[in-house]
Amino acid sequence: MSQHGDNVPLWVRTTVGILALLNIVFGVMSYLDMHILFHEGIGVDFTNSFIKNASFEFASRNLAIGLALGFVTIIKGAPEALVILTIVRSLIEIQTIVISIIQGNITTMLLAPIAFLIVEIVIIKTLIVVIKKEEQLKS
Repeated sequence: MSQHGDNVPLWVRTTVGILALLNIVFGVMSYLDMHILFHEGIGVDFTNSFIKNASFEFASRNLAIGLALGFVTIIKGAPEALVILTIVRSLIEIQTIVISIIQGNITTMLLAPIAFLIVEIVIIKTLIVVIKKEEQLKS
């Protein structure tokens, strides 16, 4: 594991910080209004405890990932931690994309997760290069 994260480019830390803030905001907003999660929730019974629990689970997952990303970014944590958390976040984007395609919900709202996924892939590739350089310096 890297001793410090000084080799991580500023644009990566800034972008990860923005992604963290988006996760935190989405998580909090999802707790307050479940319609954010269920875009076409016309037939969804929001008084159902199962639906509420599922919504809160999704909101808490986003909130936890956002807080973890934010914490690692703020303390200038190791690039390995940033890679792992960014991979977790990208898996959620992949899940959203797959579910949207399966449901036939191929609209412009699908572009946001695709754009985030592309950004996350670039961040992961950049951080892997940083990690390799740090490992070479150790040797």
